[in-house]
Amino acid sequence: MSEAFLGAAQIRQLASELDLSPTKKWGQNFVIDPNTVRRIVEAAHVAESDVVVEIGPGLGSLTLGLLAQAQSVTAVEIDQRLAGQLPKTVGQLAPNLLPLLTVIAADAMKVTELERAPTKLVANLPYNISVPVILHFLETFPSLQEVLVMVQAEVGERLAAGPGSKIYGVPSVKARFYGEVTQAANISRQVFWPVPNVDSVLVRIVRHDQPADLALKSDLFAVVDAAFSQRRKTLRSALSSYLGGSAQVDLVLQAAGVESGLRGEQLDLSAFLAIAQAARQVR
Repeated sequence: MSEAFLGAAQIRQLASELDLSPTKKWGQNFVIDPNTVRRIVEAAHVAESDVVVEIGPGLGSLTLGLLAQAQSVTAVEIDQRLAGQLPKTVGQLAPNLLPLLTVIAADAMKVTELERAPTKLVANLPYNISVPVILHFLETFPSLQEVLVMVQAEVGERLAAGPGSKIYGVPSVKARFYGEVTQAANISRQVFWPVPNVDSVLVRIVRHDQPADLALKSDLFAVVDAAFSQRRKTLRSALSSYLGGSAQVDLVLQAAGVESGLRGEQLDLSAFLAIAQAARQVR
């Protein structure tokens, strides 16, 4: 399909017409570089068969790039002005692609149903809600096979970190429950308007071939939260409150085959799953 992109001047003009000042509240930093949009769409491996969901489309820079490649795009936008403008922008720049677009004016964290089951999530995510939104959509939409999101570099590094790293933690383990997590690319802060005071990265999550046991998720996430609540403590200490005392912790860890003297940052997903499974059985 033909491509249509928004340039820096067009984005500023649109913002002026909407009397829009990008807000920190909703983490609004708009991509103004068409080459970056092309790079994101290419990195997301968007194909004509893909049903894409985009969160926080803003003025439509990435939306236009996705529409040119995907079967359809559902854009979820919390800002009513932006949600109302997006179809108009697509209609003006790429009218042939407008039938492929659905806009939902809503808080992404409250979206639990979509008309079409999405296969990919591609987005420039607001920094303040990136991890909760990613986890919410992976849980809510099992049809999602791949996620490619632009997030604050610090957040992306934490998501992609492995056991033993100082930045490995709760987001790292919870994201891995759903899929393989990797850092895909670095993004210059100069491609945004306004220019943020932090760097950005692309993070990719490819859902596991074997679906996660969602029935175990609540136990797993509770164990992970407890294990990292005080990073310097051993599992025997960190899990004591959650599991009801040291004796109970010893039983659970023994059943899971995990040493009680280890710390949460030393465990991979399989170890946490074993603890969660053992905790369920012992209770």
